[in-house]
Amino acid sequence: MNEDEQKILGEDRREFILERLRKSQTPLTGKQLAEQTNVSRQVIVQDVSLLKARNEPIMATARGYLYLKENNENTTIKKVVAVSHRPEETGDELYTLVDLGITVLNVTVEHPIYGDLTGSLMLQNRRDVDLFLDQLQDTKASLLSILTDGTHLHTLEADTEEQLNEACQALQNAGYLLGRS
Repeated sequence: MNEDEQKILGEDRREFILERLRKSQTPLTGKQLAEQTNVSRQVIVQDVSLLKARNEPIMATARGYLYLKENNENTTIKKVVAVSHRPEETGDELYTLVDLGITVLNVTVEHPIYGDLTGSLMLQNRRDVDLFLDQLQDTKASLLSILTDGTHLHTLEADTEEQLNEACQALQNAGYLLGRS
């Protein structure tokens, strides 16, 4: 926070955050937004929570906040796949998918108490996967799939059905795909 600059207050700050997120093609971190509005990152976290409570389509990812844009021209295809692997195979699984032009939107596990737990990933390329794996290591966080002995779901997105089929075959060949959906 820069003491010499004026803080953007309340509703004006939330409108600023929305505008920045809407215009950005990449995730924006809480730290970036905090620096731009001259408030703490925690204030940004609270602002984003308030915006989400107003049904603004903001998604928190490991790389920052994204505004989910409606795109009427969006012709991508989504598919949910069930996979299982050891934690040390996570990088291989994710590289396999993004190398085929697949976006890994999320990961979901079924928890016995809480039901479905879903984490946003939004991984589109090797750089995204590298950043995810680095953050996993730096934070010493656990993968959601630890809760289910490696079994989890991914929502995958691609431009064509053929890409999704190729991705499923690659997961099958690697021994990660559960069943054949």
